[in-house]
Amino acid sequence: MFRKARKTVDRFLTTNPADVGCDETRAHLHEYVDRMLRHRDAAKRYPGIAAHLVGCDPCSDDYAGLLAAAS
Repeated sequence: MFRKARKTVDRFLTTNPADVGCDETRAHLHEYVDRMLRHRDAAKRYPGIAAHLVGCDPCSDDYAGLLAAAS
């Protein structure tokens, strides 16, 4: 349990400055998924969302679920 907590804290403290945050990610996640399915360059088109998904488990879970549903 300590390792998981430590990992979460470390990830929070080293947040990428390009990270757009949860609100922006949720607002455009459907576009990110669509871009991923059509062009495979979603991270290039939406670097702030890509940066956010690396550090936010809830948004990463939403992304995975939306991607699975759309595939």
